[in-house]
Amino acid sequence: MRIPILTIFCLCCVTTSQGREPEWWQFLGPHGTNRAASDNLPLKWTDTEGIAWKTAVHGRGWSSPVIDGDRIWMTTSTPDGNQLFAVCVNKVTGKIIHDQKVFDVSNPQKISTANTYATPTPVVKENRVFIHFGTYGTACLDSTTAKILWTRRDLKCDHETNAGPASSPTIVGDHLVFHVDGRDVQYIIALSKTDGKTAWRTERSFDYSDVPVNQRKAYSTPGLVETRAGEQMISAAGQGIYAYDLKGQEIWRVRHKGWSIFPRPIGGKGLVFTIVDRDYPELWAIRDDGQGDITDTHVKWKVTRGMPARCTPLLINDLLYLVNREGIMTCLEAETGDEVWKQRLPGQYSATPIHTKDRIYLFNEDAHCTIIRPGRKFQKLAENSLTTQQLMATPAVDGDAFIVRTAGYLYRIEDGFQRKAEPDSTNEFIGSWDIGRPESGGKPKFVMTLKADLSATKSHVLNATGHWKIVDGEARVVWSDGWRDIIRKEGDRYRKIAFGPGSDFDDTADNTDDAKKR
Repeated sequence: MRIPILTIFCLCCVTTSQGREPEWWQFLGPHGTNRAASDNLPLKWTDTEGIAWKTAVHGRGWSSPVIDGDRIWMTTSTPDGNQLFAVCVNKVTGKIIHDQKVFDVSNPQKISTANTYATPTPVVKENRVFIHFGTYGTACLDSTTAKILWTRRDLKCDHETNAGPASSPTIVGDHLVFHVDGRDVQYIIALSKTDGKTAWRTERSFDYSDVPVNQRKAYSTPGLVETRAGEQMISAAGQGIYAYDLKGQEIWRVRHKGWSIFPRPIGGKGLVFTIVDRDYPELWAIRDDGQGDITDTHVKWKVTRGMPARCTPLLINDLLYLVNREGIMTCLEAETGDEVWKQRLPGQYSATPIHTKDRIYLFNEDAHCTIIRPGRKFQKLAENSLTTQQLMATPAVDGDAFIVRTAGYLYRIEDGFQRKAEPDSTNEFIGSWDIGRPESGGKPKFVMTLKADLSATKSHVLNATGHWKIVDGEARVVWSDGWRDIIRKEGDRYRKIAFGPGSDFDDTADNTDDAKKR
C-alpha cells in the first residue's frame, strides 16, 4: 500500500541526495558513525504533517534502509523465516520497484521475538546491492534490475536457538567484509564484490576451547577507524576486540569476558570506543597504537554501568553520547570517560541516535523521537511521534529527509508535506478472497468473504464470524474465534496477514499468504 500525499509542491520536488556525497550506503551511514551532512532535517512531524509518503512493506525485518541514487533497499522475511526477500522502494514516490525473493530456507533456527530473519542491513555500492542473512546466505543483486548476480550459502554458523542473525556487512575496497561469530565458528571474512569468492578469512586468535559455546558468539559489524597507523577494521567479537589491517591481518587484540555484542565500534582521538557484552554492557576506550595482545597495556578507561547493549555510541567533538535500552542517555568526556550529564528519555531504545550539525535525533521503539542539542548540558529541542508502531531499525538519511522503517511500513519524513485524508476504499475489499492460491492454479487454502454490511466469513472455520473496517487503506478483520486478519495491497498484489488469538494488529504476525479477489 502506498499512501498518496497532498502538498503544495509537486512530488518531483522531493529532495534527492544525488550530487551530495556520500550516500547512506551502509549500516549507520557513509562512515558507520550515524552522522548526517544535512543541516535541515525536520524538527517537527506528525502522522499527517511532514510525511512525504508511507509505504507498506510485507513480512518482518529490522534491517536499516540503505540508499543508492533514487532507490532505497532493505530486506524482509516471512515471519517463519522460510522465505527471505530484498525490497527496493523509489525514494521519490515511495513505490515498491522490486520485491525479490533471494533465498528459500527449509528449516530455519528459531529466533528471539525481538529479532527477525532479516535484521542484517544491506550495503549498496556501484549499482550493486549486497544482501546478508547470516547463516542463511549472502547475495549480490543488480541494484537496477534486482537480478541475482551471485550467492554464497556455505558460510554457516550456529547463531543459537532463540537468537538469530544480526551482523551487517561493510565494503572495504573491492571486498564485502563481515563477521561470522557463532557458537561453533568465529572469524572475519572478505568476499570479492565481483563474484563472491573468498578473498581472505581470518580466524579469531583467542583460544575459545574453555569458553562456553553460548559465550563465543557476537552480532557486531566491522568498524573502519582511521588511526595514527592508518585505517584499521575494528571487530567486536565474543571474548575479544580485534583490530585488522585492510587485508585481514590481525594488528592487535584485547581480551574481555563478554558476548552477543551488537553495537559497532567507532574511533577518534587516538582511541577506539567499543561496547563489551550484552547482558552487562560496558564501554571501553582502547588506545589504537598497539601490537599483539594489548589487554593489560592499552585499555585507557572503562564505564561499567548504564551503557547500551544495542545502540552504537556517538562521538561529537570531545564528547560521547550513548543511550541504553532503558532510555538512560549519558554524555561522557571522550578522553577520560568522566560523566558530563545523564538524562532519562521516554521509552526503550534499539536504534542508534543520528547526529547532524547541531542536533541529535533519538528514535525509541514506539517511533517517538526526542531531539536534543549536543553539548555539556542536556537541552531538548522537540519531540515527535508517529502513531504507535514498533521501531527497531536505525533510520537512514537522504538529503534533508529521514527514511524511517517501522513494523510494516517505510516512511519518508521531510518538511513541506502533508498527508491527505485516507480515501474510502471499502469497495476495493468487498467480495470473496482466495487465500493461498498457488501460482500454478488449483484450489485456495480457504475463502474469506468481506461483505458490504462489514461482516465477514471464512470457509475453513464455518462457525467463525467477523467484522471488518478500513484502517490506513487496508482491510482489518476481527474474528469471533480470536484471530485477526489484514488484507493489504503490496505493489500489484494483495497479501493476507494473520494474527493469532490474544494478538493485536501491531504484534508479530503468525503467518502470511497471498490473497486474490474473485
